[in-house]
Amino acid sequence: MTELTADDLAVLTKWDTPTICNALELIVPERRGHGFTTEPLVPLDPDLPPVCGFARTATIRAAEPPNETAEESAAKRAAYYEYVARDPQPTIVVIQDLDPRPGIGAFWGEVQTNIHKGLKCVGAVTNGSFRDVTDSARGFNLLGGEVGPSHAYVHVVDIDCQVTVYGLTVSTDDIVHADRHGAVMVPAEAVKKIPDAVDLIARREAKILEAAKAPDFDVEKLKAAMGAAKDIH
Repeated sequence: MTELTADDLAVLTKWDTPTICNALELIVPERRGHGFTTEPLVPLDPDLPPVCGFARTATIRAAEPPNETAEESAAKRAAYYEYVARDPQPTIVVIQDLDPRPGIGAFWGEVQTNIHKGLKCVGAVTNGSFRDVTDSARGFNLLGGEVGPSHAYVHVVDIDCQVTVYGLTVSTDDIVHADRHGAVMVPAEAVKKIPDAVDLIARREAKILEAAKAPDFDVEKLKAAMGAAKDIH
């Protein structure tokens, strides 16, 4: 993997996730149809700015009790926190709820959001549920499948594994960008190319937007603006 730093990822938080997706269409066009969430997600706080981090992954279940002892469950949870806290940072946790009906029990709430924020995790993406909306850690950019009241029998099944959440498939240390729109996996080799791609797209779109907002806008002016936009490099 290309060596990237927290500063490299921080640059990407200047733009929302749709803009990052637009840039990836130019940089890695073969990725245009996949690599991002494809179902609506509920943001804990829709007003938070975008986040970008290295993926930490896990699977959970909540509908039934774990098939292990309390000691085994505790050891697995401790191993999970050690995994989340390791370098590189910052991290984004991506958790796949494996239950046939995801969301019966919430992994995320007041306690987990504060623990993860304290471990330098900037956010999370899950197809499962979350709770404690008003008491969860402020500034933690959490996207979930739904809001629910109980954690039921929620427990970690596996850690450091490939997971898929609403079309987004990631493994440990994959780069994930997320905001209220959803999440996208950013190939490491694309990270440093994104600023230039965003700039090019913005300059092309500016031609079309300028024409569209003019009082004498019509189809012919749209065609002319689209032609001028294509000539921008």
